[in-house]
Amino acid sequence: MKILHTADWHLGKIVHGLHMTEDQRVILDHLIDKIKEEQPDVIIIAGDLYDRAVPPREAVEVLNSFFTTVSVEMNIPIVAISGNHDSADRLGFGASLFRSRQLYLATTIEEVFEPIHFNDGDADVYFHLVPYMEPEEVSNYFGDTEIKTHQDAMDRIVKEIEVNMDKSAKHILVGHAFIAGGMESESEERLTMIGGTPYIDASLFESFDYVALGHLHQPQKITSDYIRYSGSIMKYSFSEANHKKSVTILDITESDKTIRTIPLQAARDLRIIEGYFTDLLEGKIAEPTDDYLQISLLDDGQIMDPVTKLRKLFPNILRLERKHHFVHQSLKEINAVKEKQEMTHEQLFASFYQQIKGTELPKEREKYVKDVIQKVLKEEREK
Repeated sequence: MKILHTADWHLGKIVHGLHMTEDQRVILDHLIDKIKEEQPDVIIIAGDLYDRAVPPREAVEVLNSFFTTVSVEMNIPIVAISGNHDSADRLGFGASLFRSRQLYLATTIEEVFEPIHFNDGDADVYFHLVPYMEPEEVSNYFGDTEIKTHQDAMDRIVKEIEVNMDKSAKHILVGHAFIAGGMESESEERLTMIGGTPYIDASLFESFDYVALGHLHQPQKITSDYIRYSGSIMKYSFSEANHKKSVTILDITESDKTIRTIPLQAARDLRIIEGYFTDLLEGKIAEPTDDYLQISLLDDGQIMDPVTKLRKLFPNILRLERKHHFVHQSLKEINAVKEKQEMTHEQLFASFYQQIKGTELPKEREKYVKDVIQKVLKEEREK
């Protein structure tokens, strides 16, 4: 069985004020060409199909077009889950009807324990679809108050799956989570850390032949070739400028399995270039391009209207910065920014509280703050 694994499309994404939907339409057309070449038996989409809970109409049209082409016209099954950016309710609407076209969308915990079974004549393969869920949802489902973290939640889910596993078959878990050891980028929304860390240990997945992951945007394996993030289909922040975007192909038989990747190249790249203003204008640093650019100027002196002049050569400048400004920041300021970036929601609130009140957040109020933050995050995802 040949399986194509992709994730993190983020349809409807806005990058530095620019709507990326048309670029996403182009890259998905490119992906369809690759699907026609490869003729996979199944396609996995491991969450974050949309960038927000209420996607723009154009983004819905792009996804609908892809599903129609692949599921209806090409008759290739798709298994997909909701991610932390998706609205589970909206994405799951009509899912029972879609199954008649072999489009399997899992958005609820109940669907985790209803694996999708395929047999291509060579092997029985079960797909276990685990959409993104908060630990609280898993705790409520099992009636287990000891489930407080993402690690606890996934551990309980995997143990429940393992109870009914057919040991003679192949098993693939599709999940949207942060596996410990993965490399992050700036465009990923931090998962909640209510009650502890958002990380999950890869050792939980020893029973599975392949773990198809979404959430982290850089293609990468975690501890094994067969626990893998396919990465996003496009670059969504300048922290991803050096990423090589791709989709993953898994060939699995009764006795063997192999992995390879297929590169994806957007019509416009997202790049960082730096140099002196005059050198850039004279074409010494880079050729004129329509790529999306962050330009770092090395000049110290005053420059009159640099963006207008540079856009004659580079029309898609998304960000312009003066590098010397950042170089001269004190180490203390830089460390303060990094520290805040790594804080949990609760820690950020506690820091804000101390700044405003001049005293630490009382211990007896910490649980109240955690509960409120969790409620707000849940409401945001359901909008």
